[in-house]
Amino acid sequence: MSSRLPLPGGSVRPAPLPADLPAPLSVSVVIPVKDDAVLLDRALSFLARQDVLALEIVVVDNGSRDNSAEVARRHGARVVVEPRPGIAAAASTGYDAALGAIILRCDADTLAPPDWLGRVRAQFAADDDLDALTGGGTFYDVATWRAAVVGRLYLRSYYVAAHAALAHPTLWGSNMAIRATSWHGVSDTVHRGDAHLHDDFDLAFTLGPTSRIRYDPTLTVEVSGRSLQGGPAGRVRWARAFHTLAVNWAVMSPSRRWATRLALTRPPAAADGRRPRRRIAARERELQAR
Repeated sequence: MSSRLPLPGGSVRPAPLPADLPAPLSVSVVIPVKDDAVLLDRALSFLARQDVLALEIVVVDNGSRDNSAEVARRHGARVVVEPRPGIAAAASTGYDAALGAIILRCDADTLAPPDWLGRVRAQFAADDDLDALTGGGTFYDVATWRAAVVGRLYLRSYYVAAHAALAHPTLWGSNMAIRATSWHGVSDTVHRGDAHLHDDFDLAFTLGPTSRIRYDPTLTVEVSGRSLQGGPAGRVRWARAFHTLAVNWAVMSPSRRWATRLALTRPPAAADGRRPRRRIAARERELQAR
């Protein structure tokens, strides 16, 4: 049957869509910032060119002394103030404030391709059990090809090492998304008041070994190479990584995480072929009670 209706003169128009079709998932973009006005201006310009526009952009001002908030408002973003220091506090406050069904997170130095938001939304729409999604990146200001290779190896090694620590894929704050219901399920458990850990890594830990986190290597953004800096900045990053491990392994040891992950059997599929989330939660409680 044709899905088009004839118009005078022989042209056609699309037939009206059925009234019971589900509404597209709404997406909020959250960007924590501190003194990032110049980078933020460019990041928001790229977000304005998305094929699918966000429901809102939430910029969390974490004590900026520059005009980051002014830049955000000029681009139409909603500014939320978080006075507690640290990206963990700022990001968590942004997730709390987000109104969308999907919370898409990036940093002030993230340059997103035009199809970024649409691809993220499509993956969540296609998989009701997907809790979180993350992707890769390239470094736009790394001068030499050697440095570019090091940058790619840096991200790849992060994903491999973090997977070993978590027993499942990790998240990368420059390019990640979480379902709002999944966030609200762990929002009281993440270590949002700890300024000495990596918030994205901590969130992946808190979601737990039975969560559905997907790493899509084709979902890439461009970021600055500031995360490749050595010296004091590098030492701070390593200290935060080990602190994040210590804090979360005290909650559940790596061996326990792997045992839980590996022992989790796929429950019987529902009539529509999807995995019932309640059965997964019950299975997790059963495993942890042993």
